[in-house]
Amino acid sequence: MVITCWGAKGGAGTTVVAAAMAVHAAATSEHGALLVDLDGDAPVVLGVAPSDGPGVRDWLDAGPGTPPDGLARLEEPLAGGLALLPCGSGAPGPASDGSVETLMQVLGSDRRTVVVDVGCLTGAAGADRALRRRVVQLGDRSVLVTRACYLALRRASDAGIVPDDVVLLAEPGRALRADDVAHALGAPVSCTVPFDPAVARAVDAGLLLARLPASLRRAVGHG
Repeated sequence: MVITCWGAKGGAGTTVVAAAMAVHAAATSEHGALLVDLDGDAPVVLGVAPSDGPGVRDWLDAGPGTPPDGLARLEEPLAGGLALLPCGSGAPGPASDGSVETLMQVLGSDRRTVVVDVGCLTGAAGADRALRRRVVQLGDRSVLVTRACYLALRRASDAGIVPDDVVLLAEPGRALRADDVAHALGAPVSCTVPFDPAVARAVDAGLLLARLPASLRRAVGHG
């Protein structure tokens, strides 16, 4: 199962939700979980040292002839049955060269739950935007992370991809409700993450991997 987490507006919490989903899956599934960092912020959110070696973007940059088993050698084992495939610093070529298809085939054959942090889909440009879109399109389950914000919903609609599920960050004072969001996007809100300062404190302290906040664990566990 390859779950792609993406956002349509920066600051929606996509990386935090993707990391929480991966941490929860690693703790509850038989084979563990793999978090694929396509956006570059996963180490900071998890509270682990950023990698200075190659990552998934370097593998993609090498082209479609790169051995698929090279991906596994790029992984970094973390605690609790979770592994991280770091972002790297490569600049992937055209999304049409077959590399993305090979990547998603390799990830799809993994026995672990695979969560891909795609990042903000509409904030990227050119080849990077095409790459992120293709990853979302080829995943088994597309999860949009959004706030109940008119601008975020507008950008999500403009992205032209209807997600399988929506993770809604519930903030106090918002006029739009979960059913409004579902209606606007044409997709169910499968998970509502409550506003909880404990989540921000866990991220700031680098404790998301070691001690996932209860509110976030409950939310992604029911999503």
